[in-house]
Amino acid sequence: MTDPIRLDKRLTSLIGCSRGDAQRYIEGGWVTVDGTVVEQPQTLVTDETIVLRDNAEATRTETVSMLLHKPAGMRADELCALVTPDSRSELDATGVTLLQRHFHALQLVMPLADEDSGLVVVSQDGRVVSHLKDRGATLEQEYLVEVSGELAPYGMKRLAHGLSFRNWPLPPCKVSWQNETRLRFAIKPVQPGQLRDMCRQVGLDVVSVRRLRIGRVAMGKLVPGQWRYLAPDERF
Repeated sequence: MTDPIRLDKRLTSLIGCSRGDAQRYIEGGWVTVDGTVVEQPQTLVTDETIVLRDNAEATRTETVSMLLHKPAGMRADELCALVTPDSRSELDATGVTLLQRHFHALQLVMPLADEDSGLVVVSQDGRVVSHLKDRGATLEQEYLVEVSGELAPYGMKRLAHGLSFRNWPLPPCKVSWQNETRLRFAIKPVQPGQLRDMCRQVGLDVVSVRRLRIGRVAMGKLVPGQWRYLAPDERF
């Protein structure tokens, strides 16, 4: 058995790359030790089998964003803890390689009211966080609202334009029936509690509110509590 040595130093001697490139390969998830991906260049190895995966790129590890289906009843400060390797959806077809470093320094953006469910964004990418904080109010959002009760006369017309919230007139939005108990809203901006209040003003009781889309990015068929990566070519 050889003496323990740092993984990045061992990789450098094996493939003849620079120490910096070796560290970037490892941090990018391109290196396996006895078949297991190891992301820490300082990991000590001896005579294990070290393999650099095909098509490896010695580039700085990119930050990532995740799309999470928030369950109803969860507070905003509980949501980042839901994003773990085990809760990644099997429907994730982005091709992004899961790395442990993706779960560091996550921030919640585009939150929902505690009682609502649906799409929220969890990100470690400062560009995405800044964009959604600065421009989120200008992005059209799509909601599915389950209701009960009897719609007041001209209720659909009033929902689309003519209501106010907290004494401020609301801009026009698009609203339609998906079925006998569900309304679909395409609306911007949206304040916490706004959709529930709008429905009450036209005689409807809200059973649930679920966000389906933010801008051009849709949640798809994610189940509550699961997430997928935001694909590199997706833009809000």
